[in-house]
Amino acid sequence: MRRAGLGDGAPGGNYGYTNSGYSVYEEENERLTESLRTKVSAIKSLSIEIGTEVKNQNKILSEMDNDFDSAGGLLGATMSRLRTLSRGSQTKLLCYMMLFSLFVFFVIYWIIKLR
Repeated sequence: MRRAGLGDGAPGGNYGYTNSGYSVYEEENERLTESLRTKVSAIKSLSIEIGTEVKNQNKILSEMDNDFDSAGGLLGATMSRLRTLSRGSQTKLLCYMMLFSLFVFFVIYWIIKLR
């Protein structure tokens, strides 16, 4: 029996999907598509979170770089002062140490004498 408008051997209705088992494949495709959609959505949100974390870490690294630069500058200034101090007169430093030692000696002598 032939139906009008349909080719030879073409079943009527849903183009034969229901009769030939294609609806099962379509349902499986829809299920897999939905599963893929949820996985893509999860990956998208994860990548956004990773991007945010990378921006925060870059900001922290930039602040640390600035802190290290300022600490390096402070250390450099301290080292230059130490070099200047070490280039100074050694006899002057030795004289100050001797005067301090004599002062301590007299203070100890005076404390012992008053007992």
